Amino acid sequence: RRVRKALKIRRVGHAGTLDPLATGVLPVAVGEGTRIVQFLMAGGKTYRATMKLGEITDSQDAEGNTRERRSVPEFGREAIERACGDFIGDIMQIPPMFSALKKGGIPLHRLARQGIEVAREPRPVHLSRICVTDVQLPYVTFEVDCSKGTYVRTLCHDIGLALGPGAHLTALRRTRNGSFGEDECIGLEALEADQASPP
Repeated sequence: RRVRKALKIRRVGHAGTLDPLATGVLPVAVGEGTRIVQFLMAGGKTYRATMKLGEITDSQDAEGNTRERRSVPEFGREAIERACGDFIGDIMQIPPMFSALKKGGIPLHRLARQGIEVAREPRPVHLSRICVTDVQLPYVTFEVDCSKGTYVRTLCHDIGLALGPGAHLTALRRTRNGSFGEDECIGLEALEADQASPP
């Protein structure tokens, strides 16, 4: 909506949604470019994520309600890296209830907000790299290269369960989407200011 208003163009489409708490790269196509959005969405993605160990939430991120709290042992970095390493490769991931996927034509997030949980089919995703960059327990920050369709908050949830105390996502930034990186991006505010400036 903001890009459409700034550029005064009706046809605008984006390649891949971001969670409300997420920031980062979001390719936006305008005009005739909207015809290639499906190809922009096909590439892999890179994220920088922070998870908090010891708390499990219903949405698998910090915006949800806490379901369970567990004590967090004094994990060494190697133990955390080992647990993350077990998720590298082709894995099956169960999509979260708080997602745009539909069941019987109804978005799962709408059912989740009504307190309804339904069975979800596991989906294949591929993770080519997970690199732990910072450990300040109970917080762990890592980078991940993954395929389209990967839910990073579900990855945090699953790594937390593999370690024992559980976890949820607290911060997420997409640093690459297909061939587009952060260094090629322009912020919405900068776009709006540029378009508002006299030629």
